[in-house]
Amino acid sequence: MSHALQQAGHAIGRYRTRTLMRQANLKPKHTWRCPQTTDSRHALPIAPNILNRQFTVAAPNRVWGSAITTLWTQEGWLSIAIVVDLLSRKVVGWACAASMATCLVTQALQMAIGQRQPAPGLLHHLDRGSQYASAEYPG
Repeated sequence: MSHALQQAGHAIGRYRTRTLMRQANLKPKHTWRCPQTTDSRHALPIAPNILNRQFTVAAPNRVWGSAITTLWTQEGWLSIAIVVDLLSRKVVGWACAASMATCLVTQALQMAIGQRQPAPGLLHHLDRGSQYASAEYPG
């Protein structure tokens, strides 16, 4: 609001603008919000929940979990996909991108596999988002 008033030729700062808005019972409306990371309303096939909230693991590289989150930066929203070993809770793979495309989660999984080289039988638990349910995702 103060920026718009300044461009209109008024010499006013953001704190004075805030004070005047409060006195007039005006509340700012934020136009941005955190992007939604999981779209579970899709028609893609979803794997059964084998882990069933049993997060106690006996050995490394037996169970991995994956998730996507977003961070606000000065350049806009940054999407981050991570793969975590549930025994150590250590991030074993990650990837960052400006969008939440399937390639983001694929890159994180490929990094984890390349670093840890798990044996067959690894249980990979993830959310029900469309990125993970995509045919392009190797998980």
